[in-house]
Amino acid sequence: MNILLLILGILLLLLMTGIVAYVMSARRYQSQESVASSYDQWTEDGILEYYWGEHIHLGHYGSPPQRKDFLQAKYDFVHEMVRWGGLDQLSPKTTVLDVGCGIGGSSRILARDYGFSVTGVTISPQQVKRAKELTPPDIDADFMVDDAMSLSFPDESFDVVWSIETGPHIPDKESFARELLRVLKPGGILVVADWNQRDERKKPLTFWEQPIMRQLLDQWSHPAFSSIEGFAETLEATGLVEGNVITDDWTEATLPSWFDTIWQGIIRPQGWMQFGLYGFIKSIREVPTLLLMRLAFGKGLCRFGMFRAVRSPAHETVAETASTQAMEG
Repeated sequence: MNILLLILGILLLLLMTGIVAYVMSARRYQSQESVASSYDQWTEDGILEYYWGEHIHLGHYGSPPQRKDFLQAKYDFVHEMVRWGGLDQLSPKTTVLDVGCGIGGSSRILARDYGFSVTGVTISPQQVKRAKELTPPDIDADFMVDDAMSLSFPDESFDVVWSIETGPHIPDKESFARELLRVLKPGGILVVADWNQRDERKKPLTFWEQPIMRQLLDQWSHPAFSSIEGFAETLEATGLVEGNVITDDWTEATLPSWFDTIWQGIIRPQGWMQFGLYGFIKSIREVPTLLLMRLAFGKGLCRFGMFRAVRSPAHETVAETASTQAMEG
């Protein structure tokens, strides 16, 4: 009996130590540089690419969800997003800006399967390097380092602006929304897929939800999540949207990705084993965050939001419009 109590005490101590270590080692958002550094490290060690392939985003498992190969679900997500956004109706050589392109998986599909001319941007130099290495010469996709809150392209440069799961890393959602639309040609299409939290204006976070959301932000360098309703309003507030932003909720279709990610580490241990103890520790420490993500998305604390907007034909900026209205008033 004493031995059993001792074992239970040791296990409890190890559990508590693990929880403390997990919380204390969080990669809290500090600046855009901290986000870039995190992705540089993941790209350099290759663990994320080994398990997630070329697509550092969730998969689409259908609605209702069906069993699917983990990597195939990621390819399917891109094609579903193309169809949902109406991009499959566009002609080849359509110019596309992929904001937050990662190592270029989605950019290459857009270029190869739809004939688009794609420019991918990310804040991570190592992701740009790897994206270029993975892109064959006959694929019309190029990559560069750029800041989503201050894009280096002139106004009205692209026919389409595309972004997947970038918004949570952006501290200034208003600048992000304005830049996405600023570089879009009048009549051009913006299509965004993002992790969002529940609209707190309608239902505030409970006492138990607050620490969960705090960890979802801190563990993966997220300054803040928008709500689906809130970011749609932010896009419309730029004055650069024709009509209204169309939104959708893909939580159900993407939900299996979280458990599937953990399962990949179990059935394909060679991914972390090739990196020794470092690979094992780095992989295992992500499991609590993945479980918290599954809990949050499964219980409605978080939602997977889709956004489609058409750039207004008006050439006036929001500031110019406000100034004109003030003068007329």
